[in-house]
Amino acid sequence: MKRDSRLSSVLHALLHMAGQDGPVTSETLAQCMNTNPVVVRRTMGLLREVGIVSSAKGHTGGWTIAADLGAVTLRQLHEALGEPAVFAIGNRNETPECLVEQAVNSVLDDAFAEAEALLLKRFETVTLADLAVDFARRHAEWRERRTIS
Repeated sequence: MKRDSRLSSVLHALLHMAGQDGPVTSETLAQCMNTNPVVVRRTMGLLREVGIVSSAKGHTGGWTIAADLGAVTLRQLHEALGEPAVFAIGNRNETPECLVEQAVNSVLDDAFAEAEALLLKRFETVTLADLAVDFARRHAEWRERRTIS
């Protein structure tokens, strides 16, 4: 089953953007994320619709973060992306009249709903600023290790 990595990709792009002084082009972000600029534009367009990023056209144009990093949560980003499925596993629904399938699906539905609610609640507590701080710490540690060796 293919996993939806858009949230991870968006976070990657936004952290790159947060470290820049000016706009970042779709082409630059595509290189950072190992994807196509069209995919970047499509995804960033969803974030622009909810005011998280803005864009400018022209020679000096590109994408910039329009919102306060401390105010943007993972939950908001998940919602901006269209609330993709959280889990890649699901129920079998080939014979809905089967009582065994009904029993199994009932238990799985409850478990999936509970797990998704817990994950989304956690997403509400993590901001882009939290990720930026963690990245800065990791980057400083990496640079320190490089100077020691």
